[in-house]
Amino acid sequence: MADPSMYLYADRNLINNPLAQADWASKKLVWVPSKDLGFEVGSLKEERGEECVIELADSGKKVRVNKDDIQKMNPPKFSKVEDMAELTCLNEASVLHNLKERYYSGLIYTYSGLFCVVINPYKNLPIYSEEIVDMYKGKKKHEMPPHIYAITDISYRSMMQDREDQSILCTGESGAGKTENTKKVIQYLAHVASSHKTKKDQGELEKQLLQANPILEAFGNAKTVKNDNSSRFGKFIRINFDVNGYIVGANIETYLLEKSRAIRQAKDERTFHIFYYMLTGAGDKLRGELLLENYNNYRFLSNGNVTIPGQQDKDLFAETMDAMRIMSIPEEEQIGMLKVVASVLQLGNMTFKKERHTDQASMPDNTAAQKVCHLMGMNVMDFTRAILSPRIKVGRDYVQKAQTQEQAEFAVEALAKATYERMFRWLVMRINKALDKTKRQGASFIGILDIAGFEIFELNSFEQLCINYTNEKLQQLFNHTMFILEQEEYQREGIEWSFIDFGLDLQPCIELIEKPASPPGILALLDEECWFPKATDKSFVEKVLQEQGTHPKFFKPKKLKDEADFCIIHYAGKVDYKADEWLMKNMDPLNDNVATLLNQSTDKFVSELWKDVDRIVGLDKVSGMSEMPGAFKTRKGMFRTVGQLYKEQLSKLMATLRNTNPNFVRCIIPNHEKKAGKLDPQLVLDQLRCNGVLEGIRICRQGFPNRIVFQEFRQRYEILTPNAIPKGFMDGKQACVLMIKSLELDPNLYRIGQSKVFFRAGVLAHLEEERDMKITDIIITFQAWCRGVLARRAFARRQQQLTAMKVIQRNCAAYLKLRNWQWWRLFTKVKPLLQVSRQEEEMQAKDDELTKVREKQIYTQQQLQDLEDQHQQLSAEKMALQEQLQAETELCAEAEEMRARLAARKQELEEILHDLEARVEEEEERASHLMSEKKKMQQNISDLEQQLDEEEAARQKLQLEKVTMEAKMKKFEEDVMVLDDQNAKLNKEKKMMEDRISEFTTNLAEEEEKSKSLQKLKTKHEAMITDLEDRLRREEKQRQELEKNRRKLEGDFTDVHDQISELQAQIAELRAQLAKKEEELQAALARIEEEAAQKNMAQKKIREMDAQISELQDDLEMERQMRAKAEKHRRDIGEELEALKTELEDTLDSTAAQQELRTKRETEVAQLKRALEDEARVHEQQMVDMRQKHSQAFDELNEQLEQAKRNKVSVEKTKQALESERNELTIELQSLLQGKGDSEHRRKKAEAQVQELQLKFSESERQRLELTEKSAKMQAELENVNALLSDVESKSIKATKDHSTLESQFQDVQEVLQEETRQKLSMGTRLRQLEDEQNSLREQLEEEEEAKRNVEKQLQMAQAQLSEFKKKLEQDSTCLESAEEGKKRLQRDLEATCQRLEEKCSAYDKMDKTKTRLQQELDDLLVDQDHLRQIVSNLEKKQKKFDQMLAEEKNISARYAEERDRAEAEAREKETRALSLTRELEALLDLKDDLDRNNKLLRAEMEDLVSSKDDVGKNVHELEKSKRAMDQQLEEMKTQLEELEDELQATEDAKLRLEVNMQAMKAQFERDLAGRDEMGEEKKRSLVKQVREMEMELEDERKQRSAAVASRKKLELDLKELEAGIDMANKNREEALKQLKKLQAQMKELIRELDDTRLSREDILAQSKETEKKLKSMEAEMLQMQEEVAAAERAKRQAQLERDELQDEINNQAAKNVQVAEERRRLEARIAQLEEEVEEEQCNTELMNDRMKKAMLQTEQMTVELAAERSASQRVEGARSQMERQNKELKLKLQELEGTVKSKYKANMTALEAKIAQLEEQLDIETRERQSASKLVRRTEKKLKEVVLQVEDERRNTEQYKDQSDKLNSRMKQLKRQLEEAEEEAQRANANRRKLQRELEDATESAESMNREVSSLKSKLRRGDLPFTMRRIVTRTGVESDDDAEPKSETPEPKPE
Repeated sequence: MADPSMYLYADRNLINNPLAQADWASKKLVWVPSKDLGFEVGSLKEERGEECVIELADSGKKVRVNKDDIQKMNPPKFSKVEDMAELTCLNEASVLHNLKERYYSGLIYTYSGLFCVVINPYKNLPIYSEEIVDMYKGKKKHEMPPHIYAITDISYRSMMQDREDQSILCTGESGAGKTENTKKVIQYLAHVASSHKTKKDQGELEKQLLQANPILEAFGNAKTVKNDNSSRFGKFIRINFDVNGYIVGANIETYLLEKSRAIRQAKDERTFHIFYYMLTGAGDKLRGELLLENYNNYRFLSNGNVTIPGQQDKDLFAETMDAMRIMSIPEEEQIGMLKVVASVLQLGNMTFKKERHTDQASMPDNTAAQKVCHLMGMNVMDFTRAILSPRIKVGRDYVQKAQTQEQAEFAVEALAKATYERMFRWLVMRINKALDKTKRQGASFIGILDIAGFEIFELNSFEQLCINYTNEKLQQLFNHTMFILEQEEYQREGIEWSFIDFGLDLQPCIELIEKPASPPGILALLDEECWFPKATDKSFVEKVLQEQGTHPKFFKPKKLKDEADFCIIHYAGKVDYKADEWLMKNMDPLNDNVATLLNQSTDKFVSELWKDVDRIVGLDKVSGMSEMPGAFKTRKGMFRTVGQLYKEQLSKLMATLRNTNPNFVRCIIPNHEKKAGKLDPQLVLDQLRCNGVLEGIRICRQGFPNRIVFQEFRQRYEILTPNAIPKGFMDGKQACVLMIKSLELDPNLYRIGQSKVFFRAGVLAHLEEERDMKITDIIITFQAWCRGVLARRAFARRQQQLTAMKVIQRNCAAYLKLRNWQWWRLFTKVKPLLQVSRQEEEMQAKDDELTKVREKQIYTQQQLQDLEDQHQQLSAEKMALQEQLQAETELCAEAEEMRARLAARKQELEEILHDLEARVEEEEERASHLMSEKKKMQQNISDLEQQLDEEEAARQKLQLEKVTMEAKMKKFEEDVMVLDDQNAKLNKEKKMMEDRISEFTTNLAEEEEKSKSLQKLKTKHEAMITDLEDRLRREEKQRQELEKNRRKLEGDFTDVHDQISELQAQIAELRAQLAKKEEELQAALARIEEEAAQKNMAQKKIREMDAQISELQDDLEMERQMRAKAEKHRRDIGEELEALKTELEDTLDSTAAQQELRTKRETEVAQLKRALEDEARVHEQQMVDMRQKHSQAFDELNEQLEQAKRNKVSVEKTKQALESERNELTIELQSLLQGKGDSEHRRKKAEAQVQELQLKFSESERQRLELTEKSAKMQAELENVNALLSDVESKSIKATKDHSTLESQFQDVQEVLQEETRQKLSMGTRLRQLEDEQNSLREQLEEEEEAKRNVEKQLQMAQAQLSEFKKKLEQDSTCLESAEEGKKRLQRDLEATCQRLEEKCSAYDKMDKTKTRLQQELDDLLVDQDHLRQIVSNLEKKQKKFDQMLAEEKNISARYAEERDRAEAEAREKETRALSLTRELEALLDLKDDLDRNNKLLRAEMEDLVSSKDDVGKNVHELEKSKRAMDQQLEEMKTQLEELEDELQATEDAKLRLEVNMQAMKAQFERDLAGRDEMGEEKKRSLVKQVREMEMELEDERKQRSAAVASRKKLELDLKELEAGIDMANKNREEALKQLKKLQAQMKELIRELDDTRLSREDILAQSKETEKKLKSMEAEMLQMQEEVAAAERAKRQAQLERDELQDEINNQAAKNVQVAEERRRLEARIAQLEEEVEEEQCNTELMNDRMKKAMLQTEQMTVELAAERSASQRVEGARSQMERQNKELKLKLQELEGTVKSKYKANMTALEAKIAQLEEQLDIETRERQSASKLVRRTEKKLKEVVLQVEDERRNTEQYKDQSDKLNSRMKQLKRQLEEAEEEAQRANANRRKLQRELEDATESAESMNREVSSLKSKLRRGDLPFTMRRIVTRTGVESDDDAEPKSETPEPKPE
């Protein structure tokens, strides 16, 4: 028994072979396409432009291959990889190679992303045993090798964990192993998910599940050429599981049973297995019961008894019957099934013959029919009658219809197929019933889909379409699931990636097959054709081509007629389909008479099979569809076609699969010979394409297919970045980031996730190459060090040997001297005796040593225990440290996240800071603006009187300009009138065209007359009189039918006229609607203008409000000044009061004069109080008025802005409504035009039919008259016929005239629509109309030619009649005289006809002339068409300008909205300031009231003092107390006032602080910028320093090299001196020294060459870059020039064509049209310009071609130089390797020489050895330098390759950009031209209108402001007599209104002191 592991695991030793890795890296192995092997291995030798020279590995041949055909090879690390998605080079060759290698190693399972690819081994493998099942149970996918058990276990475990339904989809070709893998899945699930063994019913359920397969294989499988056990149906096995994961039931659904196999088979193939099982395995009793015969007696067994090797049908029959018993199918049903199988065989033996005189079929021998009826329980007579003459329903009655032989045979075959299919469906239903009998509830399920894969034969039929449609849906499911999994992976790893749902790629092909309507798909068209009575396969194909001819996935093949009918491009390739018998296959009809008999069968099983008879499509319905239109409907609802049923089945299947988690298994057949170990590459590649494996790989390549965990990436590729990662611990992600930065990878080639690094395809191969190079370098250096160490050790060993030899020699010499000395002999004899006395001491010493050793042992044991304890402690501490490390890493990650958040917050705050700075700048600008406006207003006040005079003069000027503008408007109206006149001229020209068309029709009529005369001449020479009587009889019959048809056509004609009238009414309505819409547009434009005016007014009011606010601020400042003055006044009064108090205290005994003074002072104080109160009231009134005015103005502004918003919204709504209505109108117009075209087409057809009917009617009438009359009246009858023909022609002329009038009306309508709408679509319709007119003219010509042919036929008929009458006249002897007279008349007629012929010839010439004239007119129409196109382009420009105007208006409105918001914000701020000031005023007023109260108290005290003169001494103390209290109160009031002032100053200071802070922030920002700039400069300086240091190091190295060279020279001299001292015997040594000299010289030369090559390479690189830049520029110029030349050539051709057309028109119509001549001159000038431009362009192109050639030569030279440099570097490397070999040989020779000469020249040898060691060290240094040089060469080559790739990418990008720029330039030129043409027309009127509006608005504003200022000045002049303080108050208030000024002037004046 073989080891199963060898069929599961790959041998990693072979994969990790370093030799293979080195071979791959050195040879640059790639894949080359091959016809036989698919792909061959080759090594890349050199690259020549787009081609590469490759040496094939097997044959050694060198082949040139295009670069695009080469595919990269994966490194040996990826050999026999288990998941092909891990391949770094994802291509077809790598996939095929991996599968081939694994297959040859016995590994049949391989993963490919989501796929599990299985290759049929064609032998039994030991990998399906229970041990293997246990091995895979509960394991993860990556833990075990690929296997079907792994897929099944994953689906089972995910079902249990996620509670999600699973599905396993097995697809592939026949013989690929789908059914076997399905069996293995069921076997695994039955083993894993089986419940406890003691439960019988559950154990039986698993048995039944396993035994269902043999039954289905017996009845549904067959032997084919590819497979001995091929499933001829698809199945979906659904295994249900309960919550605990035990199997509780199953269900099987089948698809597309190949029932045709039951009646016929191909060569070497068998029908279903059950037929052979039954015929071989049935016993005698059963054979008699089933009426079985020999194999060869059955017609339906086409090939007789075909056996399968290694298979016994008899044993398999017994197994099938046992399986049925296990499935608990009773014996009766088993026998019933076998009877059905036997009856199917007997149906094939029924023979039919054709009867002699009729086509009716008969059955000569009915033995087979009797057997069929016996087996199926039917009556023989009824059965034969139903087959031969079935009953068919005709209307309400049933009629028996005889069948032909073919119909009878088809009916029998259809019956056999349907019987077997029904039996198979019943069997599947019975199995499902047996599997689903448990009562437990199924929680979830696993579905196994076993269905045929994609099939592409030479010609494919309906079955292949269904299979391929299924595979398209399954592939779409795979693409979608792959998209979802990739999306989840990328989201889980946090990678930004633009996701592409690749499932949408297959949607067009699926829609082509299944789409129900608009346009219908292939299946829908097939169902539709099945409903039509006379439909055939050909009509179906024509319909498909008509409906789907333009579909991108569909096209008609360019092959012969007997091959494919159409092609569909599936995802697997192009498939040709042949639509033979598709309608029959789709309908699947049956003989319903036989079906009813089977339904009424005495056999219960048969009647059960045929219980749904009412759903059958009868053969009678298929054949009688032409007679009965409604016969196709069944009795109980509509019948279902095969396509519909399969589509529904498939949609249900896809719905269930979409609700599951799918797993994909793709089975592949390796060869068609069924041989083990053989693999056909092309066959496997085709299957990989069909199975979607390559499609999945294509999807993988779009993303990042190669993924490596951080740890593995660091472990494998850290060698490439040795110094990138610092020492100490570092997170894996950070380490990978640093590694990738140091690797300098393109950011597009990788993504770093949370746990993995993601790479594009091919990146890992590049990294592997670099890793191999690095490892080789390291190993070389390591080997060098090892060799050095070994050499040094050998040298030390030799030295030791030498010293030992010296010691031995010395001892030997001493012994030779002492051996004969007697004392020495005595010493040698006595010496052993001296050891005896020391034995006890030695023993004691030994004991002591023992005790010491024991103590040491005890001590070491204790140390061991201590160390173990320490080790345990250290391990615990290590664990704690690891936990701390994890915590620290988590904290570090959190800190990183916090840092990222803080950085984001910092960015947000910086953005906010920038916004605040911008706002502060805006506020500063506003403040400066307000200050400037304030200054301007002050200047304006001084100059207002002068401006009033100037404004009056300006008003007069404006009135004059208004008059001029009115004149301009009149001019514009006149221009519009001129345009209308031009339109009228165009209409007149159109009418002229119609007149020409009428002339053309008259000429056609003349030509017809000429043709008639010619035909009359022909009739005289023919003799066809005998056929007239028969034709007359037929014509009399047909005349009635023609009259009926004529009446119908007249009715249709009236309907058409009614439709035309309705269309005209609709056009009139559309005109009215368009007029309304135009009015609405004008109104909307007027509204827009009004809104603009309102916006301007709002801006004016905003300015006025700003002025008022500034005035209010001035007033506030004045109020502050007044308040300060009042405070001063109050202080003076307080001082006076104190003085009075002192006076009162001093003069208590004063006189009455003093009292009078006191009263005067009191009156003065009262007056001052009144004055203050009056001033406060006036101020309050002013503040109230100001607030009211401000609020009113603010409300008015808000209302205006809201009104503007509403108007804007309404205008936008109206605009949208107008646009929608315009679109609807255009759609209606298009539909009307289409309807009109259809009606015209119908009218033409009707007219043609009327003409034909009238002609036939006239012929019949004329023939009848000719029969009744005699031969003498022949001429009169001919004249009547001519008259009738002329009438018909006149009618046709009238019809054409009516047609032309209708067309003219329609054209008028179109012109009106063009004038009204002035839109692009109307002009497009005009263009289409002109093209339709051209087509209609051509159609008229064709119709006239057809009429001419009809007239010729009629003339031939008349000639035949004449010849017949001529024969009769010759036969009648009685009528000779009349015949002679007739002859004379005929001769006269002949002469007349000859004259007419001549006239007709002249008329024909005229017709030719008219034809040429019409052609010229057509050319004129084409010119008009071009003119109309120009008009359309102008209208498009106008429309774009209108859109631009709208956009500008929108921008203006947005600006106004922003300004309004700003004004609102400023108004709010000012309101808050006003409120704060009012609060301060109120506080002051309260203080004033307090002061008044204190004054009153003081007065009272004064009065008390005066009244109490006698009590003065008593009250002095009280007065002093009151004085102190008053002083305190005054101080408190002062402090409060100071606090209020401080608050005001604080607010102003805060504002100043903000400004200062903003300036500081700006300064700081500028400092930061300066600091950053300084940092950048410092970095630059440091870099410059580093560069200088590098240069210094290079110079040092050069100096060291020169010193080494000098030392070498000295050493050479020393060596020469030493060689002179050595004997002549050392010739070999001298030769070695000579060789050393040569090598050193070569080394010097090589070093020089290396330096030269480096310099030359740098120069070459610089030159290549310059040449590439030149090439790019030259290519860009060349492409541009080529495009310009092509455009110029096109323009030249077009101009030449136009010139020829214009010259013809000038020759024909020079006298008629002056405008044409002007156009011709203009066009000739244009042609001349174009020709000059073309010549210039040709010169430029020649120059560009020369430049391009020069650039190409330069590039070729550069490539040659590069190749030479590469070859030189290769030579250098070869020379270096030779030098190393020579060095090694020299070293060996030197060692040998040293061994020979050591004994003689010891001192010299030591010196020489030291020098040699130095030389070796120098050689090592030189080898290292060489290695570094080689590394530099490799790096430069890599950089060169990268640069070349970048250059190619840049070239492609530049080409794309050039194309785009050229297109954009051409588009920009067109737009510029359009703008230049349109700006002159549109901007003049708009500019003038805007100027007028602005000037008027400015004038009105200035007038209003002047009026205000005049009124304010008048009020100031009136109040000149007021005091200064009151005058200031009144002047400020008087500026606002004169009405407010009068009451303010009436305030009382304070009296002077």
